[in-house]
Amino acid sequence: MNDVQLAQQKIIDEFAFFDTWIDRYQYLIDLGRRLQPLDESELSEANRIRGCQSQVWMVAESDGDILHFRAISDAAIVSGLIAILLRIYSGKKPADIASTPPDFVSALQLEAHLSPTRSNGLAAMLKAIHQHAADALQAT
Repeated sequence: MNDVQLAQQKIIDEFAFFDTWIDRYQYLIDLGRRLQPLDESELSEANRIRGCQSQVWMVAESDGDILHFRAISDAAIVSGLIAILLRIYSGKKPADIASTPPDFVSALQLEAHLSPTRSNGLAAMLKAIHQHAADALQAT
């Protein structure tokens, strides 16, 4: 198992502790509250993720062969989704990111429990993360 797969499994295991989706939503909101804000200069169009109903900004940085992501949203549940994505993908190798499907989405049944617009936003964020990984792989 690579680091991305391990991170996904940890998230899946955490969510298994909650009996209801109300508890899972609350957990998502709590995770989102812990996000570090971006600098005002980073809240730019270049960093905005399109396809999200909410405002979402993501910054990707490379440290050798490791990608680091930082992101923020103006919506509570989306911020929680961002927190999950950062835990899964930030600090990981581009090759692991690119080669690992986002199995946590179906394992957590997010498509069934997120509104269509939130699901589209999650897909847009995943696409951006995978694009950054692909770009980093091309640069090497």
